[in-house]
Amino acid sequence: MIIGLIGFGKVSRNLFNLIKSDEITFITSTEGRSKSTVHNIEESGIEIFDTFNEVASKSDILVSATSPKSALTVAKECGKYVDGIYLDLNNISPDTTLEIDKHVENLIDGAIIGKIDSDNPILYISGEKSDELLFLDKFITTKKISSNIGDVAILKLLRSAYTKSLSALLIETSQIAENHNLEKEFFDVLTLTEGDDFKEKSVSRIVNTVNNSNRKREELEEIIEYFSDSELIMVKAALEKLNR
Repeated sequence: MIIGLIGFGKVSRNLFNLIKSDEITFITSTEGRSKSTVHNIEESGIEIFDTFNEVASKSDILVSATSPKSALTVAKECGKYVDGIYLDLNNISPDTTLEIDKHVENLIDGAIIGKIDSDNPILYISGEKSDELLFLDKFITTKKISSNIGDVAILKLLRSAYTKSLSALLIETSQIAENHNLEKEFFDVLTLTEGDDFKEKSVSRIVNTVNNSNRKREELEEIIEYFSDSELIMVKAALEKLNR
């Protein structure tokens, strides 16, 4: 079996490292990649082809893990060369996923949940051909959600709505606690009910949100647009907080 990778960031690199089998060969291309990505590809020992179209045509499973902005373009350009499974792992909206489905045969909607470069992330998949990827459970915990394209994308949005709203609330309450010289005590009392690692995870969440506030705002705006028929009071409040 040949698995082709479009993109060689953390997602693709970790899949390459986790899925180890004499019956599986990974391939990719350095076409249009940055110097640092080319270096990572060459250091990995993965088989390299001249173009991604060639990678697509030779793959039994083609994994797209590039960026949300390029996901649809990649699908339009490379999808027509794929005879096997096309697994999209980009953080995209359900609408974009359904648009990709128009250009790709055998699309599987996927998401890596958990720390991307950890030893135990979980792969969630949906789509009519999802059963054909359940063998990956031997290497990475793999869960089929449904046979419907877009279901995993919806779950990604809902998860994002929760985590980003929670991050906004953490930022607000921790700032108030700091203003009252009670930041340590604030996390101490929450740790009693939320778990011993709550403070560490919360601080990491706050720092990540602040450092990537523009992207977080864009993601919240996308959530609000997609679920426009829902109330979303808390999500809209989180967006307002990040805008400030």
